[in-house]
Amino acid sequence: VTVRVCHLALAASSLADRQPAGKNNVMKLKRFLLRYYPPGIILEYEQGGELKNKPVDLLTLAPDSDVEVMVNQVVRQEPLISDTRKPQLRKLMYKLIEKQESHENQNFYLFKILRAHILPLTNCAFNKNGDRFITGSYDRTCKVWNTLTGEELLTLEGHKNVVYAIAFNNPFGDKVVTGSFDKTAKLWNAETGELLHTLRGHQTEIVCLSFDPQGFTVATGSMDSTAKLWDVTSGEEKCSLLGHTAEIVSLNFDAMGTRIITGSFDHTTKVWRVLNGQCEHTLAGHRGEISSTQFDFTGELCISGSIDRTCKIWNVQSGQCINTLRGHNDEILDVAFNATGSKLVTASADGTSRVYNTMTGACQAILIGHEGEISKVSFNPQGTKIITASSDRTCRVWDVESGDSLQILEGHTDEIFSAAFNYEGDTIITGSKDNTCRIWKC
Repeated sequence: VTVRVCHLALAASSLADRQPAGKNNVMKLKRFLLRYYPPGIILEYEQGGELKNKPVDLLTLAPDSDVEVMVNQVVRQEPLISDTRKPQLRKLMYKLIEKQESHENQNFYLFKILRAHILPLTNCAFNKNGDRFITGSYDRTCKVWNTLTGEELLTLEGHKNVVYAIAFNNPFGDKVVTGSFDKTAKLWNAETGELLHTLRGHQTEIVCLSFDPQGFTVATGSMDSTAKLWDVTSGEEKCSLLGHTAEIVSLNFDAMGTRIITGSFDHTTKVWRVLNGQCEHTLAGHRGEISSTQFDFTGELCISGSIDRTCKIWNVQSGQCINTLRGHNDEILDVAFNATGSKLVTASADGTSRVYNTMTGACQAILIGHEGEISKVSFNPQGTKIITASSDRTCRVWDVESGDSLQILEGHTDEIFSAAFNYEGDTIITGSKDNTCRIWKC
């Protein structure tokens, strides 16, 4: 299934719509698959005896959308879908809307406290289902946990220094990659804990990493000013991304896995082709180190947050800066898009977060309430709530539209450096310098 399919729900077992495509090449629609976040429908069809997928993005679908208009529009634009499929399409759209409204008015409660490691935690991350998460630590290990029971499932041992950056190969979740201050990254089987490969080649600490959405490639970023792409199956280095003149502290693949961006302390972000490691653009203009970067869902835009107190929106194709978002009076430490890319949020050392409209660059809300810097920020999958992790020992849940603080998740006894939603948006995990993880559910 295509990389852009996040959450699949079987919608129809066998559809017999046929559409001619060229003389002999018949396209036959087999079934619909639902993608909840961001909303969309995946068309699974057969062509020349091969099963293929085609996404129909419904990024503007909202509870107040005119479903009838959208159904007609999709049928008109998509040759694979005939008029007879309208009732089915309508039903699917209502299901997507229902999902967007789920967990809307529920509060989060403390579900579990995990005394995860003897030494401080560095990072935590969910798998796609949210039934497992991983923690990295100064104790040189990564641990795999069962979210529901709080049980420790695996300890991934072998690094000779701090395990700093960690990730699952979502949406699959059967592999984990760990990046360490020992200059290596390691690939593990997430089910058995078996070490699959040690990725050697960086000169200094690895501080950021990611799987591509298809799970074929791992990217690592290092204090040695380079990023490297590795083949997941063989563990071999595919190529080095050379050109930055200072540490790379942030990297992201786009949703298709064709491009990668790297953010560096040299004040620039670079856009690279994954296929050949070519640098397509250097996004220059910040007056300070880059702290955080992200692509939007379409891959057409990316954002960079900097210690120069601004966030810039870039056109990935042209490499041009579209907008510079100002307003913070201290360093920006994290930036994030919502699932559809219509909004973005910034987190700052000034103790506030700001929500901006991506298209206009207008600041729509300022999230005020924390008593210390905010190091992590993210939207829930539905795009209705934001969580912020702060050095004031709390994590706050905010309403995106009003900017109101909905909840304060209290209890950690030291700085919170990590906070993440699971894919459904009904579980939050917070990681703190107090060596514990807390699981919050609604």
